[in-house]
This record gives sequence, structure tokens and C-alpha cells, in this order.
Amino acid sequence: MRLKGKHIILGVTGGIAAYKAAILIRLLVKEGAEVKVIMTPLAKEFITPLTLATLSKNPILIDFFNPENGDWNSHVDLGLWADLYLIAPASANTMAKMANGVADNLLLTTYLSAKCPVMVAPAMDLDMYNHPATQRNIKVLQSVGNIVIEAATGELASGLTGKGRMEEPENILTSVVDFFLNENRFSNIKVLVTSGPTFEPIDPVRFIGNHSSGKMGSSLAESLARQGVKVVFITGPAKVIPNHPNVEVISVKTAEEMYNAALSNFPSVDGAIMAAAVADYTPTIVSNSKIKREGEELTIKLKPTKDIAASLGKTKREDQFLVGFALETDNEFENAYKKLKSKNLDFIVLNSLKDSGAGFSCDTNKVTVIDKENKRLSIDLKSKTEVANEIVDFIAEKFDWLRGEGKSSL
Repeated sequence: MRLKGKHIILGVTGGIAAYKAAILIRLLVKEGAEVKVIMTPLAKEFITPLTLATLSKNPILIDFFNPENGDWNSHVDLGLWADLYLIAPASANTMAKMANGVADNLLLTTYLSAKCPVMVAPAMDLDMYNHPATQRNIKVLQSVGNIVIEAATGELASGLTGKGRMEEPENILTSVVDFFLNENRFSNIKVLVTSGPTFEPIDPVRFIGNHSSGKMGSSLAESLARQGVKVVFITGPAKVIPNHPNVEVISVKTAEEMYNAALSNFPSVDGAIMAAAVADYTPTIVSNSKIKREGEELTIKLKPTKDIAASLGKTKREDQFLVGFALETDNEFENAYKKLKSKNLDFIVLNSLKDSGAGFSCDTNKVTVIDKENKRLSIDLKSKTEVANEIVDFIAEKFDWLRGEGKSSL
């Protein structure tokens, strides 16, 4: 009964693989999960609602309301009820709609309302799966945090052989069980994450800033939170903020504010990941009123901001870890390693602006994680969600006490 007490919504879309939903429901229920099923209208052509209702022991939801009595099927309530939304099989059509925010049936409106993690098991013919549009949609779904169970290779309904089969129900069950096991593997851990840019004011209208969107920091916070970590998320004026009950958001604007928030919270956490793009300089004088244009030139004197990572490195205890980020354009590895040593970091994550699709504002990233011995882990271009997961796994592998093995009590 590895899923006892878990609430799972199973979304079933139209396709020959819909028959596997019956097997999947039986496996989930056998493991103790409570399962509610949402079908697309076309899915009824491949397997009957009666079959799935009998196996799940719950009424099958298809329409927005019950046509017999007018009862409303609230997609909002469903999204709040679930611990996991599993869509299996997920057709190419449904994934395309999910990736583009289309909400023309109950399955899709529930997806857009869901507060829980979403897991997707694609199922379609070989050419449809390989089409650039489908591959793009899969990447979009992953980039916003959906877990995609890769399609299997084998004989397809069309008679072709190749990639596109929905993964077997037994393997999907394993993915679901592993997800819930990992969800709480760091339940006694608290981590500080900084994210986004800082804005250094020149006057009430203008500021010095950068192009950081906060996507990488947010992905790291969500990856940690999904695995049970309590996250203190200190963010500048970013475009992306994580939405998870394990994340406490502290909003700041300037480097000084982020410095104060980081130093005050660091003693109470087990580690920190410094993903923010903090300004290195700030104006020495901030005008109380808008500076008027007078003449052709304006000189603004700047002073260095306080180095947050270096300050944390000076106070870091043996039972804490500290991870920094470096965005470099020249002599990338040398400069990053120098920063790691000078600031007493355990690891540093190197971004290079020379890598297409990496760095600021992108949904993808390509990084190299460097440790104190100058050993390197290269993470190829992937969604920032996937990159964040690999960084978190790398940290966990290096520090046994994060898994409760000898962890000090804070």
C-alpha cells in the first residue's frame, strides 16, 4: 500500500492506448490510492466510462456538468483535491492544447487549475511523436514543471514499429511511487535560495538592473520543494515566482535588501543556493526626484555592493552547504573556480553567454557544476526544470547528512 492516502486524478485522452488506463487504475487502487478519472469525450470511443468507474470506485467525469441533474463538476475543486494529476494516455492533440493553454474540455480546465504536480505519459504514432511540433510541446510542458514519462519503443497500432507507445502501466506505477517517495526525501531540510535580478535606483523612475527572469532560481526552489525541502526564497523583481506550499517568498528590490535578508536567514537553514543575479555596483547617490535631462552627458558614480555569497561563506558552518552561480563571458572555468575558492563555496554553477539557449530569460539552460577539487559535472541543454533537478541530485549525492545520515539539529 505504497500510495495509501494519496489522491490521484487520472486523465484519459482519446487513443488506442486508453485501454491501458483500466490496468493502471487497478494498480493505483491496489497500492492504496484514491483515483478519480477524467475522460475526454473522444476517450469514450476507446474504453467505456463504466469500466473505469467500476475499477476506480468513483464516478467518471467527462463534462463540465451532469446533464441529468445539472450538478457542476468543478475543475477548481478537483485541482485542489489531487496530490498528483496523471494524464495517461496523453494524445498529441491534448499535449498541444496543454502547452498552449487551451481549455475546451474538463480534463484541460482541470490541468490549468491544478495546484499539484502533473505527470504526462504520451501515446501516439511514430511520426506524430517525432514531429517537431510534438517535440516542442513536450519541451514546453517540461519547462513549466510537468513530469513527462518518455514514450516506449515497440509495435504501434498503425503497424509501424518505433517510439510512441504509452509506457506500460507497471512502469508508470513505478514512476508514481518513486515520485511520492522522492517528494519527502528531504522533509527535515531547509534551504535558502536567492533568485532574480536586483534593481539599484538612480532616481524614483530609473534604476540599474539586468535581464535575469528568475526562471532558474524558481526552478531550483520548486525542485527542492517538491522533494519536501522547506525553502526560503529571496527574490528580486523577477518575472517568475514559485508557487508551492513549501516555499516562503521574501521579496526584495536592491542588493542591500537581498544581503540583509540572506544574512538574517542563513543561520537557520541547512544550505543556500545563490542563483540571483545581484548587481555588483549601485549608485553612490540616489536622487529623491526624477533627474531632468540637462546637456549631453550624465555621470553617475557607482560603489560596490556587498558580496552576499562571500559573506555567507565566512559564516558557513560545517553542517551547511553553499552553492554559487557564475555567469561568465571570458575564461569561464578559471574565473568560476577562482570565485568558488575566494568565497568558500562548496560548488559553483557556471553559465556561459556563449552557449545558445542558456542564461538569462531562456526556458532552457546549459551549465557546468564545479566542486572544490575542480571536478566538473556538465549538464547539457535542457529545460531549467530538468537542470534544477540534476543540480539538486548532485548536491544530495555529495552531502549524506541531507538524507538524514548524521544531520545536525538546527
